[in-house]
Amino acid sequence: MTKNLKGELTFFKSQPLNIRTLLVTNMLYALILPIIEIFVGAYIMRNTGSPSYVVIYQLCMYVGVVSTSVLNGALLKIFKVNLLYMFGIILSALSLMVMMFVQSIGIVELGIAGFILGASTGFFWTNRYLLTLNSTNDGNRNYFFGVESFFFSLWSIVVPLIVGAFLATIDGKVILGHILDVNAGYQFITVVVFVIAVLASVVLSRGKFTNPAQKKFIYFKFHSLWQKLLTLAGLKGMVQGFLVTAPAILVMKLVGNEGSLGLIQGIGGGLTAILVYVLGRISKPQHRMYIFGFGLFVFFIGTVVNGLMFSAFGVIVFVLCKVLFQPLHDLAYFPTMMKTIDAVSAIEKRNEYAYIMSHEVGLFVGRAFGMLLFILLAYLISEEFALKYALVIVGALQLISLPLAQHIIKEIDTKHQSKPNEPQKAQKKN
Repeated sequence: MTKNLKGELTFFKSQPLNIRTLLVTNMLYALILPIIEIFVGAYIMRNTGSPSYVVIYQLCMYVGVVSTSVLNGALLKIFKVNLLYMFGIILSALSLMVMMFVQSIGIVELGIAGFILGASTGFFWTNRYLLTLNSTNDGNRNYFFGVESFFFSLWSIVVPLIVGAFLATIDGKVILGHILDVNAGYQFITVVVFVIAVLASVVLSRGKFTNPAQKKFIYFKFHSLWQKLLTLAGLKGMVQGFLVTAPAILVMKLVGNEGSLGLIQGIGGGLTAILVYVLGRISKPQHRMYIFGFGLFVFFIGTVVNGLMFSAFGVIVFVLCKVLFQPLHDLAYFPTMMKTIDAVSAIEKRNEYAYIMSHEVGLFVGRAFGMLLFILLAYLISEEFALKYALVIVGALQLISLPLAQHIIKEIDTKHQSKPNEPQKAQKKN
């Protein structure tokens, strides 16, 4: 076992400097992500008791992401990409702290908090895509996203367990004459998040990143190949919103408290973390669609079980399926997206950021559709009906992603063979 771990560490050290820097940075940010994705929703549920409020918050957050992607394109003409990446990491921690210290939570406050947090994570994700695109090539992206997904999966187990246990034990404790409650626990957690964000920024500063050639980055017409990828992005966005809000809502409504949420997230997550690392290490580009299809099928099964049973057991099955689906989906999706950007940017001679920004718009369209579907079903029928069947509808629509992704890959391989990344060649000298 020790020999194998040393071998993996040696392989990691053999990677270019920028790949190592990005992986360590993302490993640290992955500690923050479960708090943003899981416990913010639980915090809102605890203080409002309304699943619809969680969805409205999430929708405003996604508006913030899209708004930032446009602003970020303009700022790349002035600031280095890694500085904007650091800004997104720090701002996400600060915005989380502000929301946790707000005394009252109404729709207006939620909308503003969601928009600001979305804006901060927009800086993170768009610059992350750009840095990853220019630091990797199609041959090593399975490894890159396998390692990244490993830590995202691992921390999705460890962080909810620790945070859930902390929140469960702090309620009612007396420190220096003050009686603490769960909200005080949330506030303490956000301070820890800020410290981690600073550490991630320090690590990122050690990389040697360059900005893309500054050209026009806003377009409304694209090659048909990219339009197909945007459809795939819309399908991903549709389920992405539910992966953030649904577990917290369902667990708080049908299972129990945040401690239960952390425990459920932990079950099976360890195996998933190991699985995605191994797949990333040994799989080749031609294996991506098998991984993609398996993940989609698992997610659909989880939504059906939750819809039919709508009980604590059904929620547990759904969350376990979600824990397995998300990293498998990302492991196949992101290399496919970047391979498409490589191909289309070569065809259209456009700045890569133009595709990253439009990709965020595609994700937003899907996210908005998913969120609005939930809101409409909740208000026209009932919140229980929405929690039961909105996920099933979205899960069924996700199955369209597989033949679409297969078609995109086939078209690239037969008609638009992408060229190796020039930045990757240069980076290997580091």
